[in-house]
Amino acid sequence: MLTFPFSLADPIRYPGPPPQASDVVIIGGGVIGVTTALFLAKRNISVTLVEKGRIAAEQSSRNWGWIRKQGRDADELPIVIEACRLWRALAEESGEDIGLNQTGVTYLARSQKDLAGFDAFMKIAAEHDLDTRLIDGDETASLFEGAARRYAGAMVTPSDMRAEPWLAVPALARLAVRHGVRIVENCAARALELSAGRVSGVWTEAGLIATSSVLVAGGAWSSLFLRKHGISIPQLSVRATVAATGPLPEIHAGAAADAQIAFRRRQDGGYTLAPGGSSQLSLGPDAFRHAPKYLPVLKANPLGMRYRLAAPTAFPDGWTTPRDWTPDGPSPFEAMRVLDPAPENARLHAIERDFQALFPQIGPVSLRTTWAGMIDAMPDVVPIVDRAQAIDGLFVATGMSGHGFGIGPGIGRVVADLIQGNDPGHRLHRFRLARFSDGSAIRPGPGL
Repeated sequence: MLTFPFSLADPIRYPGPPPQASDVVIIGGGVIGVTTALFLAKRNISVTLVEKGRIAAEQSSRNWGWIRKQGRDADELPIVIEACRLWRALAEESGEDIGLNQTGVTYLARSQKDLAGFDAFMKIAAEHDLDTRLIDGDETASLFEGAARRYAGAMVTPSDMRAEPWLAVPALARLAVRHGVRIVENCAARALELSAGRVSGVWTEAGLIATSSVLVAGGAWSSLFLRKHGISIPQLSVRATVAATGPLPEIHAGAAADAQIAFRRRQDGGYTLAPGGSSQLSLGPDAFRHAPKYLPVLKANPLGMRYRLAAPTAFPDGWTTPRDWTPDGPSPFEAMRVLDPAPENARLHAIERDFQALFPQIGPVSLRTTWAGMIDAMPDVVPIVDRAQAIDGLFVATGMSGHGFGIGPGIGRVVADLIQGNDPGHRLHRFRLARFSDGSAIRPGPGL
């Protein structure tokens, strides 16, 4: 049964209180924070994870549930390949059914031009020995029997997977706790405590936690928290609308998308639906401040973004959201414990219409549940994964740009090694914090 979305009505499963000291403090209870905590705890490091609301209540449970190598940025791909192995291992170790299935990902091409657009990734796939291949219109039709549209072809990666985000991330959190991670929900991190320019603690609404290492993995909230400490990142939050149908006949076991609609089979027999490559940006102070850095990606895909005049009250880039506060008083993070944007009604109508038109044989489509999430986006559509040079002991893993769920365990393992001072095992130059201030050209990665 689909039990979603999470909200503050859900019981607090990790009430705290937080400890007085911890080797590492992680801010943010999404997939990145949870998996980083898990890998650190496996190495006998004391870890405290503080979450202002509920574990996985924001984008980590609101995403499409795709675990894909296909279409990834070339620099992300090695970490995604590792993440796929880790998803299998962690699902088995958790002992819980998280809906993990290898059912493939397919990008559908409406025209020969669309099909030719897949050539760039095919070269990357060949370099990494992926099972990605291009198929013609006849084979595409055999994969989607009954489809009303005739596609020119498709790109498919059969080894890609899917899982249920609202099951998977809480299961990983329970696994982390079994390994000794201290999770505290309903506990906002308000500010860092600094001594001689380095981290010495984290002020939370429940008091100070002494520590020498802090990871900011706050998703859409990361920029607001970091800006208070003099670190500016051009991260924006974009709204993505999603819907879930009730059980339907199986038309395809995996995940697929074209320019208009994306869908994937769910464990309960329904489908998760979303507009293909479409999201909405609310205009706020950060949007105007960082607009020049987003010009390359907007030029590459000018129709991929829609705009709203202002973010709702208390959202990360809201006009009235405080940009400064004191550690001993309420912060913006307590004012909005769960970022729960309303779905766009026009998008929901389009999703329902387009899915039913594409597969008329399934009959009327009813949307059982609808929701939206705020995606932490970066100008080049790849994350920041780095230590903050300006503050010793501070680490940042944010801006996953809608790819965080699938890559999550891989990033978690990498960040755990960064915090320990170990070789992360992957080249992270592409994901450095300074790339937006050192004069480097912004090179947009793939958007979907």
